[in-house]
Parts: sequence; structure tokens; C-alpha cells
Amino acid sequence: MFGEHQENGMNRQALFTDETQDYRRPEEPDAGETVALRFRTAKDDVDRVFYIEEDKNVQAEMRKVSSDSLFDYYEYSMEADSQPQRYYFQVVKGSEICYFNRLGATMDIQSCYAFRITPGFHTPEWAKGAVMYQIYVDRFCNGDKSNDVTECEYVYIGRLVHQVTDWSTNPSTMDVGCFYGGDLQGVWDKLDYLQYLGVEVIYFNPLFVSPSNHKYDSQDYDHIDPHYGVIVKDGGEPVAANAVNNEHATKYQVRSADPENLAASDAFFARFMEEVHKRGMRVIIDGVFNHCGSFNKWLDREKIYSHQGSYEPGAYESKDSPYRSFFKFYNEDAWPDNGTYDGWWGHDTLPKLNYEDSPKLFEYIMKIASKWVSAPYGVDGWRLDVAADLGHSSEYNHKFWQEFRKHVKEANPEAIILAEHYGDPSSWLAGDQWDTVMNYDAFMEPLTWFLTGMEKHSDEYNGALYGDGVSFFRSMYYHMSRMQTQSVLVAMNQLSNHDHSRFLTRTNQIVGRLASAGAKMAEFGINYGTFREAIMVQMTWPGAPTLYYGDEAGVCGWTDPDNRRTYPWGSEDFELIEYHRYLIDLHKKLPALRRGSLKQLQADRQLIVYGRMSGENKCAVIINNRGEGRSVSVPVWELGITDEDVITRMMLSDEKGYNAGRIDYHADHGCLTLDVPAHSGVLLSSGALV
Repeated sequence: MFGEHQENGMNRQALFTDETQDYRRPEEPDAGETVALRFRTAKDDVDRVFYIEEDKNVQAEMRKVSSDSLFDYYEYSMEADSQPQRYYFQVVKGSEICYFNRLGATMDIQSCYAFRITPGFHTPEWAKGAVMYQIYVDRFCNGDKSNDVTECEYVYIGRLVHQVTDWSTNPSTMDVGCFYGGDLQGVWDKLDYLQYLGVEVIYFNPLFVSPSNHKYDSQDYDHIDPHYGVIVKDGGEPVAANAVNNEHATKYQVRSADPENLAASDAFFARFMEEVHKRGMRVIIDGVFNHCGSFNKWLDREKIYSHQGSYEPGAYESKDSPYRSFFKFYNEDAWPDNGTYDGWWGHDTLPKLNYEDSPKLFEYIMKIASKWVSAPYGVDGWRLDVAADLGHSSEYNHKFWQEFRKHVKEANPEAIILAEHYGDPSSWLAGDQWDTVMNYDAFMEPLTWFLTGMEKHSDEYNGALYGDGVSFFRSMYYHMSRMQTQSVLVAMNQLSNHDHSRFLTRTNQIVGRLASAGAKMAEFGINYGTFREAIMVQMTWPGAPTLYYGDEAGVCGWTDPDNRRTYPWGSEDFELIEYHRYLIDLHKKLPALRRGSLKQLQADRQLIVYGRMSGENKCAVIINNRGEGRSVSVPVWELGITDEDVITRMMLSDEKGYNAGRIDYHADHGCLTLDVPAHSGVLLSSGALV
């Protein structure tokens, strides 16, 4: 059928294997388990296929075990060792030799891209391909106005905090001390909406007590912030208009540090988690363990806790504080009020935690790691902020995360450990530390460059990368090869989040920030066709597609703080929401999209075409990023689709909207040729009825 697609030599487009369940069983073996490896070639095309394990000097010929109308399948069984194993394949046809590794067919061995078995490294099954939804709590929904931060309740970074009473107001450039009133009750009130959308996992930005709206400067790791939870004991006074510190912020002191409020908020969160789990959903919370905040009870620079009477003195206040070793002080003669502590990147509002000199701090955080994934909360995982920065050396950093994993997995074996990381994460993803990462390098960045030519903060435009399909695949495959497949399948694939510009804004291809361009410009010249293309890739690419709250409703915004606009309840783009809902439903129902193999099919200017395969289900995705229509020929035979198979168009999106009406096609000589409109995405499926 596909003879016309091959040259006189070996048909390299037919060669395929990977580490998914169709080609490796079990996918995540334990030491001593028998592992069956499978390799695919064109039918009657090659002479021999070899399994090669270079480290052990193993070269074993594979056995042809089956064939269909398109392919031959070779197998080799081996026993998983107690140590990691790296392997690749050699394919021989006459005098022609080809190798195959995680980047595909190659003339060079390139053993650094070998497949890998790490015995015992399991990532949670529930997280593989799970649909996640990130919520920045203050901006999602205000369900309980009694816990809102009030005007002038306290001083934060030298400014009085501000209560924003108009939900539709856009963030200001000095947004960090502005509060809109979103809380956990608001999320509870919208659980029906999240379920309607198809969300399976909620990822929360930090929930612990903190004075900022982002809460990445923890004040108390032991408790949920009452401004997000429940305030049962109120009182005290806000600070004066000319206040410069919080010694007299009695209202905030009671609200954030009184044991009754803390206990009530923790209990509320336990009830919230019970409701989420009852609905079959899960929750990931944010852990900020590299640094805390200057408000933290261990430091108490703001003297919040010294006025409560039931807390030990903070290390800022007293040389004899039991928490002195938690921080690195440079002047031993500066107490009381010793401000010479080490701050992360020099910020005194973000004291760096001093684990190397404090076994007590280490044990405390290990208890926190276990506490929140255990009853009565039963949180389903941690997202780790700036995880590679923790500690003062690489050696200690890895030691810390090894211990962190042990504590978390002992408390809750199904909990996921997901880290924020830029760059090569491989040394943390060896099976003994993190499960996976926020997928910047192997998803957000390559996709953003290809579809918009924009850097993820909207700080740069690169016309060379814009529409470069070859560069897109090269970057995606290279960075995915830095992760093991069990990490790829649970990686958080985002288009936007709280640290970067909204993807819809990036489609305008304008370089800018809130201070330089203004809020309105973030909404100017946006391209919904391009945005729909991005969503289609997000829902069909390996990993866990993760929506940033409001993206699905059409929210725009420059990078921090403009990306933290409120969810537009009552002003949503319902057509865009429905497009997300349709694609989420297809992502969940089509086995190939959830955890199937990935295969590049075409790459050109403003064009990428790829396939996903799992058992009988094969999907193909066409992304035409050009400003005009084109004809695209898809070599569906590479996915195992024959001319007799029905290929169904499941979704078409373009600049005008989307069409979920189904149209059936058949390939001709192994290829399906379609005319696709400008800025369009097409999802095709064969072999699975939905």
C-alpha cells in the first residue's frame, strides 16, 4: 500500500517504538519483572532488528512475532535490573544499518537519547493525561465576603493593602497588595462548572497563610489562610493611613494568627477536599519550600505573632528564638530586630530557608510534606515552587528532594510531585525525586514560538521561529527526551499561567507589559483562530493539559500582574468555553490522546501534522497556522490506518469558530488529503467509536 512512499532502501517512516503500553509492557517495570519490548517495521522490509544495551555490552536479535497488512512486529523479552537500563535498537537491511532511539530513526548511535528503564519509578496512573485547571484563588470567585481582606487591614511591602470592590477592575502595576476576595468557598460554588468543563484535577496557587495575593511568601505552612477559609473570630482594627509597619495591625493579627481562625479554616479545607473527592476530582497544592516570607511566624519581622501570646519569639526578634537556625544571619550582633538574614535573590521579604544548618527545619518541612497529603485533607499532590533553587548546593538540593519524595509517597503513594523548572530536569526525574515538571521547555515555549513567534512573557518576538514546523518538532522531541515517558505523560502542559502572559494576548504578536503598553493593548489584535489551534495541540499532545483559570472564557493579559485578572463571571465567551469542553471530552474519550504514542507526520512553514496511537485508536492532528487555506496530505499509513479504515473528522477549528460535526473519510494509497482553512486545527480519529 505504501510502496510509493519509500525509497529503494529501508522505509524509515515505518520504523517505530516507544515506551508506551503498545511497545513496552509493563511500561514502568519493577526490578526483576520480565519486560516485553516491541518494535515496528514496514512489512517484509528489513532483514534483522537488534536490541542493544550498550552499558552491558548486550546485542540481542529480536524475533518477528506478528504482521498485519502494513507492518511487521518484532519482540524481545528481558528482565528489569535493579539499576537503570538504557537501550536502543539497530535495524539492518542488506548493507544499510539504521538506529532508533527516543528521537527516532538515526544514522548515529546517539546513546544519550536511549530509551530507559528505571525500575520502580512509577508516576500516578490518575495523572496520566489528566485534565487540570489552575486556580489563582483571589481572582477566581468570591464565595464568602466575610473573609475578604479589608481596606488598610495591614501594611505589605511598605504599602497599605487595598480591597478591590469592583470585580471587573483590571490589576494595577502594584497589584501584589490588592485583594479581590476570591476564596475556597468560591471554588466550591463553581465545582459544578468545573465538572461541566471536564476538569479532573484542580491545581491551586498557594493556600497557606500569607500576606500577599499570590501567597508565595508563606507566613505559616501549618494552616490554610483564613482569608481563603473561614474567619470565626474577628476584631481588632486596621492600621492607620500613615502606618509603615504592622505592630498595630490588630485586625490582621487576629484574622491570620488566632488559633480559632486557623483551626476553622483547616477544617473547612478538609470538608472541601471531601467534596472534591466525592465528585471524583483531585487537588494539587503549591509548596514554597525554598523561601518563606518576612511575615513568617519563624521570623516574625512584622511582629504579627509576638502580639498573640501563644507563639515562640521569631528569629528576627530574638537571638534565643527556637527558629534562629532556620535562617542564615550575617551579623550575630544585630539583635533584636536582626535584618541581616539571607534573602532569596537578595529580597528581604523572601527569607531563604537554611536547611543545611538546621535539621529541625528539615524535619519540620518533611512533616508538612506528609501532613497535607494525609487524612483528613488527603491532598493529591504537590507542585513545588522554584524547586531547583532550594538549599545552598546541588548536592543538598537532590538529597532534600529524595527525602521529600520518601515522606510524601509513604503518606500517600498516589500523590504526585510536580516541580516548577526551566531547563534540563533529568537529574531530578531519575525516579527518586520529582515525578514531573511544569512543562515549559517541552510544551509551552516551542508551541508559543511556532504559533505566535512570541516569548512566553510577551517580551520578545522572533520571526525566525514563528511558523517553523521543523524547529517545533525538534525542540519538542529534544526536551521530551530529557524526561522519562512516565514523567512526560503527567507533565503539566499549559498555555498560560500566573507567571507568563495569557496565550490569547500572545496571539497579537505585540511586545509589551502592563506598565509599558496598558491593559487594553493586551486585548488588541488577538487571533482566536491561533488560540483555538493552541488549545487543540494542548488537548492532543502527550501530557496533562492544564488550563489557567479564565483562559477558556477569553481572558487576556500581559505577564504578571496583568495575567491575574479575575474570572469574568457573567461576561464569559461561551463559544470558547464550549470549544474547550468539546476538546476536553475528546481528550478523555479517545485512548490515543490520553496516553498513546506520538509520531511526527509532517513539518513545514506554518504547518505541523502529528499522530497519536493507542491500540486500535489512531488520531491525526493538522495545525495550519498560515493566514490562508491550504491542501494537506496526511500519511495516515504511518499510524497504521489502511485505505479500508474509516477516518472521522472529530473537530475543525478556524478563525470563525469551530465545527464538531463528524465527517467520514478514507485514505487513498495511505494518505488522506484535506483542504483546511486559515489558522485551523483538525482532529481526525480512526478505530474508536465515541
